[in-house]
Amino acid sequence: MSPVNVIPEYKNFSEFYIQAVLPYKELNPTHIRLDGKMLGNTRNFSAYFWYLDKKWKVGADTHIDRLKLAFEACKASDEPFVVKYTRDKKGEYLEIKGQPIRDKKFYVYKA
Repeated sequence: MSPVNVIPEYKNFSEFYIQAVLPYKELNPTHIRLDGKMLGNTRNFSAYFWYLDKKWKVGADTHIDRLKLAFEACKASDEPFVVKYTRDKKGEYLEIKGQPIRDKKFYVYKA
């Protein structure tokens, strides 16, 4: 029987960054993504957090440097993210305010 992996849940983005991302980066300083890979996409998620009374899931292929930018934005503003709709208008995702549209490397979707 394989072990069951429970995806952790945090009350906000700052808590997720401090409790999950910072310790991960200390243990794995050469990793640029949460899943430790260099390329490719994944359907796996690393964690959940709450924002605007909604639960959001962080893609395992999210780049750690983008999470740091989001954390800095959280410290500067109460609303560091912009909620946008997916192409099919069936889901929502977050973007960091002021970030370029191309090569965002920040994959956070409504759970």
